[in-house]
Formats: sequence, C-alpha cells, structure tokens
Amino acid sequence: QVQVVESGGGLVQAGGSLRLSCAASGRTFSNYAMGWFRQAPGKEREFVAAISWSDVYADSVKGRFTVSRDNAKNTVYLQMSSLKPEDTAVYYCAAAPGKHYSSTFTYTRRELYDYWGQGTQVTVSS
Repeated sequence: QVQVVESGGGLVQAGGSLRLSCAASGRTFSNYAMGWFRQAPGKEREFVAAISWSDVYADSVKGRFTVSRDNAKNTVYLQMSSLKPEDTAVYYCAAAPGKHYSSTFTYTRRELYDYWGQGTQVTVSS
C-alpha cells in the first residue's frame, strides 16, 4: 500500500504562484510514475501533469505549470505560475508504481494510477 499526501494548497490572487507538494511512501519511489489531477465543482476530474521518465502537461497549463520530483525525499512538486481563476479546483496527486510507457497519452488517464491522495484546495481569486 502506498500512501499519498498532498500539501501546499491555498488562496492566491490571479497572476500569482503556488507550489504543491506530494509525498508518497515506499522504498522505490524513483520507479513511480506520478500524476497531478484536479477537480472543480460540478466538473469531472481532469489531468494536469505527470512525471515519469519525462513530464507531460495538459494544454491548459502548459507553459504555466512545472512538475518535478525529488526522489531522495519521495516527493513530487507542482509549481503553478500565472494562475487564473479557472485553475480553482481540488488538486489530487496520484501514484503509479512501476508504470512507464512511451506513450505520453497514457499518463493522462486516471485509470493508470493505483493510489490517490485526499486532495488540496487551490483557490484563485480574480
């Protein structure tokens, strides 16, 4: 069982920045594919970014968000810049141990991920 815990959410003004962190348990974290998803009220959970052997981004955040990882700390980060009100959502981190694919599309699918965190709220005010 892998535990996934997000942190770093909060309230920020439009144009501002925020960094989310996600800690995952396990001794082979470097072999996990890690994803970020978000869910706004009344909407489906959608893909934001993922990192495995490379990083993948949704078109809506490309150029504004950056995903990175620190394997020594078992932590993945989501640096969010130039935030917009439409970025307001609960952000979820997810882990897919041992799953690596050449198709970047695979990382956008929720079904890939086996373990999910509880989510952290990000609110962007206009």
